[in-house]
Amino acid sequence: MSIQFSIILRPAVVILCFAFTISSCKNKSKTTITTTDEEDVVTYPSDVIPFMDEWKILCGDGKSFNDLVNIEHDNFFYVENEGNTDWVVYKAPNSGVTSRTSSNTRTELGQKKEWKPDTGGKLTGTLKVKHVSTSGDARVAASYAVVVGQIHGTEGHENEPLKIFYKKFPGHTKGSVFWNYEINTEGDNAKRWDYSTAVWGNDMSVIGDTPTTYPAEPEDGVALGEEFSYEINVYKGVMYLTFKSEGHETKKFTKSLIKTDFAKSADIPQQILSLYSSIGRDGVERENAYAGELQNFKQGAYNQTNGKNPEENIVWHTGSETYNGDIKKQYANGCYTEVWFKEATVGEGTEPLN
Repeated sequence: MSIQFSIILRPAVVILCFAFTISSCKNKSKTTITTTDEEDVVTYPSDVIPFMDEWKILCGDGKSFNDLVNIEHDNFFYVENEGNTDWVVYKAPNSGVTSRTSSNTRTELGQKKEWKPDTGGKLTGTLKVKHVSTSGDARVAASYAVVVGQIHGTEGHENEPLKIFYKKFPGHTKGSVFWNYEINTEGDNAKRWDYSTAVWGNDMSVIGDTPTTYPAEPEDGVALGEEFSYEINVYKGVMYLTFKSEGHETKKFTKSLIKTDFAKSADIPQQILSLYSSIGRDGVERENAYAGELQNFKQGAYNQTNGKNPEENIVWHTGSETYNGDIKKQYANGCYTEVWFKEATVGEGTEPLN
């Protein structure tokens, strides 16, 4: 009888050790094996948006993952269910660990594949912004904003031919969706600037007169929690953008990425002269723009707010509260951004239908 008991005990010990091993692998598997041998089902971002195998991620605390299948990271990259719909959540504080090329914190996917504008690519996303930082300086164009999709250069100046923003001032119900084109500067990249185009609401250049006064709320803006979608389609060097949201006019834009509109000083838009005059950014773009340079897509929550002094850069230094980098305090006091995606695709660029 004692022999039979020892035979039965060994598998139980093995199962117990196996359960302990799995539960200790934080962020790689959060499946819990219970005492009744039933598994708690965990939904990962890769279950909601299957293209995760084509991406890596940098999170707002500096944690990075190169394999995103069956991965989540608590408080930064995970799944929430709302209204029987699963959403991938990207959350980033005002101050955390930043990438090599930025002063701002992000929890954002980076496409592993690189491509050139001449060959192209396509990225889509359906999302809602749940929160943007409630602290900042209203005179600073980047305050209260988050970037939810990008094309990012991976060589040369490593500039950004596209950034899609959502921005909402404190006290407003509706915010603005707009997109920026950053010039691929001829010569010194210190002279670079972004030209901003409104989708719904205002473009980036609409700012407050003082640190605590805000412009009028946009009548056609988008509220926090309101769904919208975008399609970025780069085909034979031309970027085709489509934005859709229920109750809003569908908007489409076209921009060449291989032939500049800004080759001469006379081509610099008045928006740029007004917005960037105080920081001396008045460069021109090389004739062939981003032609021949490698790019990739990014998607998620690229927080545009930071704790830097606005007097040093009135366009990008937002003077936001950061609680000395304490992420828990930032989350507790509204000093973060949070973006939810329910659908997204990535692939080759396609010939536009119209």
